Amino acid sequence: MYTVVKIRDTVRVPPERFGEDLDEAVKDIVQKTFEVVDNIVSMEDGIVIHGDGGMYQRVEFEALTFNPLLQEIVDGIVCEVVEFGAFCHIGPLDALLHMSQIMNDYVDVDVESGRIMGKETKRVIKIGDAIRARIVAVSLNELSARESKIGLTMRQPALGTHEWLAEPKDEKRGEKRRDEKKKEKEERRDEKGVRK
Repeated sequence: MYTVVKIRDTVRVPPERFGEDLDEAVKDIVQKTFEVVDNIVSMEDGIVIHGDGGMYQRVEFEALTFNPLLQEIVDGIVCEVVEFGAFCHIGPLDALLHMSQIMNDYVDVDVESGRIMGKETKRVIKIGDAIRARIVAVSLNELSARESKIGLTMRQPALGTHEWLAEPKDEKRGEKRRDEKKKEKEERRDEKGVRK
């Protein structure tokens, strides 16, 4: 979930920027560091640390942040296929879609071509596909967001690649085949019961 948060932090203004307007230099540094920010305000006077040469300025600003929540449904893009599943970009972070959580079918993973295909359904997920998934595990690393671990699932109704979601209900191959097989088994069981 994207949220706007108020942050207080200290930014370093390098000595080569001392000739510029200080407020503009601070705004530029904060925007390069946090990307989407607004209402940047310098607080109190900055300090210079002996031997460093740069100035350290306390600032307060609003930033747009991404905080993945358990059970949240997110859209993403498949960015890498590995032997145990696929990694997907969700916002600024990557999440793992384990092969057991892709579909209700056994899957074949082809890392070289960047594809994962269902054995019965023949559904394919590949690099570049847009997906809709549910977050089922979150372990955020506050020191390095790129090292956070987020787990996804697509094994629930209304989840999958956007291509799968656009299929008419009666053409959803995996569900249709399973339903047909179940119905056939029930009919055979009923026939056997009638014969006795």
